[in-house]
Amino acid sequence: MVERLKRVLVESFVGAIALGWLVAQGIMHFANVFTAPVADWITRKEYREFADRPYTTAAFSFQGALPELARSVSLLLLCYVLLRWLYFKPVKPLSVEPTAEPPGAA
Repeated sequence: MVERLKRVLVESFVGAIALGWLVAQGIMHFANVFTAPVADWITRKEYREFADRPYTTAAFSFQGALPELARSVSLLLLCYVLLRWLYFKPVKPLSVEPTAEPPGAA
């Protein structure tokens, strides 16, 4: 069953498309590692007076980057696992057994 799934994913290029999508998402989340703290800092600075505690600090914090870093690492790890499973070992060719000719056919 798993071998059939692997064959379908490799031969129909769905596996390659999925791997490309995973790599793109991993790179996008990695880029968000750098932009999330800046966006968080701007938001806290802009809306400080509306917070429950108006005296909270608007300092720059890297806590906003941690979820994006976790997403990026997990997506790229999943991509590596799928790449290794799908493409590092070649798919075994289908063994088609020759059918015997029916008697009287020639």
